[in-house]
Amino acid sequence: MKRGYLLMLLLAAGLVSNSPRALAHHSFAAMYDANKPIRLVGKLTKIEWTNPHSFFYIDVRDARGRVNRWTVEGAGPGALSRRGFNRGDIDLGDTLIVQGYLAKSGARIVDGRLVTLPDGRIVNGGSPGDGGPGSVPAGRSGNNGK
Repeated sequence: MKRGYLLMLLLAAGLVSNSPRALAHHSFAAMYDANKPIRLVGKLTKIEWTNPHSFFYIDVRDARGRVNRWTVEGAGPGALSRRGFNRGDIDLGDTLIVQGYLAKSGARIVDGRLVTLPDGRIVNGGSPGDGGPGSVPAGRSGNNGK
């Protein structure tokens, strides 16, 4: 009986560790191209305040007038809060300006390094110590994108 229980526990642990959220923590270089900076202006459509990375989604109108949904990855909620970027600072429908770097995959995913909030403040959205351009060392606040 104990052997069967242990086997099920190990199997469950393996499934959890292979979930997308568990695999989401990565270095900048693993997913983004430092040679492909991008600036996006779009309307906020969804927010995920999750660890180890937060995600928010913006609808951006292209040169032909089509609206494309972009995923913006940022630091976890704790790191963002220490930089002065909190849940109450943005609402669905707000316009955000994101300066970041494109995903190597070519998907509409951006590492959001600097985010201009609706009140005009600019915050560093990058994950501390991830090795990306302008990376804030782990343990430092990186207030206002400086």
